[in-house]
Amino acid sequence: MAEEVVLLDFWPSLFGMRSRIALAEKGIKYEYKEEDLRNKSALLLQMNPVHKKIPVLIHNGKPVCESLIQVQYIDEVWHDKAPLLPSDPYQKATGRFWADYIDKKIYDLGSRVWKTMGEEQATAKKEFIESLKLIEKELGDKPYFGGESFGYVDVAFIPFYSWFYAYEKCGNFSIEAECPKLIAWAKRCMQKESVAKSLPGQQKVYDFILQMKKHLGIE
Repeated sequence: MAEEVVLLDFWPSLFGMRSRIALAEKGIKYEYKEEDLRNKSALLLQMNPVHKKIPVLIHNGKPVCESLIQVQYIDEVWHDKAPLLPSDPYQKATGRFWADYIDKKIYDLGSRVWKTMGEEQATAKKEFIESLKLIEKELGDKPYFGGESFGYVDVAFIPFYSWFYAYEKCGNFSIEAECPKLIAWAKRCMQKESVAKSLPGQQKVYDFILQMKKHLGIE
């Protein structure tokens, strides 16, 4: 039976990028369906009736929701190529911890950097940089978070690199000045075709953010 894989997504989605990268790492061909989040498709509402959010991975007609769950699912189903999660239970748990940290801290703080101004933005920026430094400490001198090979935490975090320029422009700061090892890691990841082809350009994301700010009446 032929594999039928569909990804319901929205191009600037940090979460959708994770699934795109994981599928590319595994060499899986899939149908990409761009969603209009202001006019959600019947398929999206049918496949994710609980959260009604993208991304949704549809494998042979069955939906898998939430990006980190999708990455784990992709790794388990197509386990014969480019393993993303380590086999060691403790290393696997550590990877899941940091992916969860990225979801709970980095996304929210990054959003606050571009959505706020003044003192509120200054606080968000400080916390954002502190969180990035914690992640950089976890990376250490390793090429990738899991060691020598590109893996789960890298997939979870590298999409944010496409948004870094927007955060910097909106917050007037330099991530590279604060976290040089993190940027070196990001550039290393970007040399991988699976990553480079899955992430939009930083300027394109920044232009999108400017449109969002205008829509939200910020500035």
